[in-house]
Amino acid sequence: MSDAAVDQGRRTWIAITCGAGAVGGAAVAVPFVSTFAPSERARAAGAPVEVDISKLAPGDRVTVEWRGKPVWILRRTPEQIEQLKSLDGQLADPNSERTAYPIPEYAKNTGRSIKPEFLVVIGICTHLGCSPGGVAKGSGNASVPADWPGGFLCPCHGSTFDLAGRVYKNKPAPDNLEVPPHMYLSDTVLLIGEDKKA
Repeated sequence: MSDAAVDQGRRTWIAITCGAGAVGGAAVAVPFVSTFAPSERARAAGAPVEVDISKLAPGDRVTVEWRGKPVWILRRTPEQIEQLKSLDGQLADPNSERTAYPIPEYAKNTGRSIKPEFLVVIGICTHLGCSPGGVAKGSGNASVPADWPGGFLCPCHGSTFDLAGRVYKNKPAPDNLEVPPHMYLSDTVLLIGEDKKA
C-alpha cells in the first residue's frame, strides 16, 4: 500500500513539474518569437510596408510612411488615366528618361505604375525636398492655370506635377517624383519597399 502512495506522489510531482516547465517555456518563447518581427526602427530604416488598398475609392489618395518618407497611393479615375496621355507636350520629362531617380521598369509608362489605376510615388518635391499637396481639377487655386487638369503643387517654389508625378516644364523641380519599389501581394494589398514579384 505504501508503494502505491509513493508512486502516486511521484506522478503528481512529475505532472506539476512538466506543467510548470511548459508554462515557463511558453513565457520564454513568446518574447523570443516576437523579436523576429521588424521593429519600428527597422521599418523606418527601410523594411517593406504592407498597405490595404481595398477601401481606396477612385479619386482618393492615402499617405503611408516608408523609410521616413511619405508615399502617396492615388487611385485614379478612368478620366484621370485618359487625361495623362494628352499632357506630354507640357511636361519636362514625360517618359521618365532622366536618371537622378531611377524608375523601375514596371513604371516606365504613361501612368508610371504597375496598374494604371494606382499611382505610387514618394511625395517629396525633387527641388528642395518640400512636400507638395494635391490640387483638384477646377479647384480655383490661383497657383495653377485655369485649365489645370488636377495634380500636385509644391507651395514652396511653385513646382507642379501631373497625376503620374511627372513635373511640368519650366518649374524649379528638376525631376519627376520618385517611384519607390513596390508590388502587389493581392488585388487589395500593396507592398512598398520590395518588388521581387513585379
